[in-house]
Amino acid sequence: MRSPLQGGLPPGGAAVVGAVVEIACDESGFSGTNLLHSTAPVITHASVDLVVDEAVALITALRSGFRFSPHELKSGRFLRGSGAQEALEWFLAALAGRAHVHLIDKEFFLVTRIVDFLLTEPSYAAGTRLAREHHPAALALHEAGRPTGGDWDAFLSAFVDLVRMKRRLPVDQTVRRFFQARDALRRHGLGTVADAVLDGLRPNHVRAMVARLDVDDRTVPPPLEPLLPALAETVLSWSGGQRQVLVTHDEQSALTADRLTRLQRVLAANGDASAAGVDRAEALPDGVSPLAGLVMVDSRDDPRVQVADLLAGVARRMPGIIDDALRQPPPVPTG
Repeated sequence: MRSPLQGGLPPGGAAVVGAVVEIACDESGFSGTNLLHSTAPVITHASVDLVVDEAVALITALRSGFRFSPHELKSGRFLRGSGAQEALEWFLAALAGRAHVHLIDKEFFLVTRIVDFLLTEPSYAAGTRLAREHHPAALALHEAGRPTGGDWDAFLSAFVDLVRMKRRLPVDQTVRRFFQARDALRRHGLGTVADAVLDGLRPNHVRAMVARLDVDDRTVPPPLEPLLPALAETVLSWSGGQRQVLVTHDEQSALTADRLTRLQRVLAANGDASAAGVDRAEALPDGVSPLAGLVMVDSRDDPRVQVADLLAGVARRMPGIIDDALRQPPPVPTG
C-alpha cells in the first residue's frame, strides 16, 4: 500500500489570475542535505509543459520506435540502450520549446548559502535571480577557494555541520570549527573580493543565525535544501513575468506547504524584478505570485512527470545538452 502524498500547495480559486501555464517537474541528483559526499555533484530540475496525451505519445514512441522497455526509461538505462544516441536526439527534438532544465552545482550552492545566510538576512529569494547582488562575491570565493584543496573542503564541511538542522553537534563546537576553517582558508590570501567575504563572517552573527535554526524560525529557508531555489527559478522561467505557473511535481519532502507558501509570497513581492523587460500591460498584476500552486503526484501515475524525470536524468549525466532550447520556455502567446 502506498503512503499518502505529503506537502504541496494546491491552488485556491483566488490564487489563479489571467494566463496560466501548467508544467510537470522532477529532479535528478537530489540527495537532501548530503551536498558534499554525494556521487552526483550536480542537481538538475526539469520541467515540461506537455499535456498527458502528449506525454503518453512520447513515451509510447520511445518504447515502440526505439524498443525501450518500461524499465529502461530511466536515464541510466536509456543512455546505455541500443540506439541510445538516435533515441536521445529524437527525445530532445520532441521537447524543443516545451521543456526547461535548471542545473545546480552542489558545491557552488553551498558557497552561495554561506554568503546569503551568514553575511545578510536570509530570504526565500536567495539563490534565485531575484537576489543576485551577492552572486559575484560567492563566485569569487568559489573560484579562489577551490584550488586550496583540503582547507577548502574543510571550510565547506564545517559550514554544513554548522547549519545542519538535524543531528547537529553542540553550537560552541560547530562555530569554533567553522571559524578555525575560515582562518585556515584566509591564510591562503584568496584575493580582495574573496578575502572580504571571509573577513565579513562574524561570530555573533553566525551564532544568531544558528540560534534561529535551533528554534525553527520559519522565516529562514532551510539552508541545505537546493530544491526550493531550483523550483523558484523554474517558475520564474516559465512565467516570464506574464503568466502564472501551476506545478505538478513528483513528491518531495522538501516541498512542504509552509515553505511553498513563503516562496509564493516572496515571488509575489518581487513581481517588478521578475517582470523586468516585460511590457507593463502584459505583466502580472502587482501582488500576484507567478507560482499559482503546486500539486504532488506519484511519478508512476503521471506520464508528464515521467518525461520530466527522464529529461532531468539525461541532463545530469550529460549537462552539455542543456542548450538554449531547454533553458528557455517558449514566450507567452499573444493575441
